[in-house]
Amino acid sequence: MPIGLRYGWLLLLVACAFNGCRGEAPPATASQPAAEANTPIDPRKTQLVTVVSEDWDRFRVTLRRYERLSGQAWNPLGPAIDAVIGRHGYGWGRGVHGGGPPAGRPGPVKREGDGRSPAGVFEIGTVYGYETARPGVSLPYVQATPELRCVDDPKSVHYNRIVSTASTAPDWRSAEHMRRRDDLYSIAIVVEHNAEPTEPGAGSCIFIHVWTGPDRGMTGCTAMPADALEAFAHWLKPNAAVLVALPRSEYDALQHRWELP
Repeated sequence: MPIGLRYGWLLLLVACAFNGCRGEAPPATASQPAAEANTPIDPRKTQLVTVVSEDWDRFRVTLRRYERLSGQAWNPLGPAIDAVIGRHGYGWGRGVHGGGPPAGRPGPVKREGDGRSPAGVFEIGTVYGYETARPGVSLPYVQATPELRCVDDPKSVHYNRIVSTASTAPDWRSAEHMRRRDDLYSIAIVVEHNAEPTEPGAGSCIFIHVWTGPDRGMTGCTAMPADALEAFAHWLKPNAAVLVALPRSEYDALQHRWELP
């Protein structure tokens, strides 16, 4: 070996001995995928609600509950609950997962009046009901008086807000009465869809409430039997629960990325 080349190899060996020599990392392969996006579910959440349909356009769904210690794996709780959603199925909503579909995922997008429930990941908010108080419910509770309205007119400055006509001058043409003449809103749990910032026309007034039966879809809410809803409301804890609402195809596609059970 020429003296110059031998001297070059000697310098390389010395450098490796002191600093270490590493080649470039190999490219990702099918058995070694590139890192995926983080789950939109806060690891501090300890309650999970999944509401899964068999297809984008089906209104019958299965609701399941899970619990965990903070940052640990989800464990199923109790039996599955038959429920219904919007009569036209699901459309991507605006929630913890972002606005509309995750990158690369198909499906319709939720709009006001389309008869679809929002798909995605959502916080769970205040409970409204007809009773003066709801003992055993630990989420914030508000009695639904005859003056309360949930505004679903996209042109209103109060769009997707629950306000009282006793203190708010109406600027809307359409709004939901929070105290209805039937029992559908005897318990109504707010799903935080299209909250801050609110996009006019992206969908409003989404609740989990009492159903009229298994054969009738809703306008955009999730509904279930009254006794199951009562137990569900008592189970929920403040700032602990998150709702994942998806058709089966999207649940399966996002299960690993979102760390779903």
